[in-house]
Amino acid sequence: MPTPPQDRASDPPPEGSVQPPQGDLPEPGSPTAEAEPGPDAATGPAGAEDEYAAALKEVEDRWRRALADLDNLRKRHARELDRERGGERARTAAAFLPVIDNLELALNHAGSDPGAIVEGVRAVRDQAVSILERLGYERHAETGVPFDPSRHEVVGVVQDPDAEPNTVAQVLRAGYGEAERQLRPAAVTVAKRE
Repeated sequence: MPTPPQDRASDPPPEGSVQPPQGDLPEPGSPTAEAEPGPDAATGPAGAEDEYAAALKEVEDRWRRALADLDNLRKRHARELDRERGGERARTAAAFLPVIDNLELALNHAGSDPGAIVEGVRAVRDQAVSILERLGYERHAETGVPFDPSRHEVVGVVQDPDAEPNTVAQVLRAGYGEAERQLRPAAVTVAKRE
């Protein structure tokens, strides 16, 4: 004997399932009393306003994007300009290094014959060093400071019982600049203990 159909209204529908419409449906082909125009009917003032608002929104979006692109272009150009300026300053300052080295050598050898030449050479060296400092490359020739591989280049190790280990005992060639803006590190000897 067949079982009568059970009322399924009390059971919840499975999740994600499509439910059939409830109630009476209008018959196909019969017009309803409150027929609304479809999305294609843009004949009324509301349709023209919607098109105008959509066009305005699109133009505003394009305008904001253009402003953002322009701002990004300005920032990128400023970064590239700063990088080029830094590179040019480094090339200019590097051209002075041999002059300073030769003047320091002359000062070392002229110490045995004190005369006017020593003062002149010293003045030229000081002038060249001040030019480098104005360009942003400060001179580093300190002794007794802890060895820093980013600022010092070890050319020798000396045993010095009076000095702290791993400190600069002697500067053989001065260094110029700091961190990323360094022309060259200082050539130094480092103290060590036995």
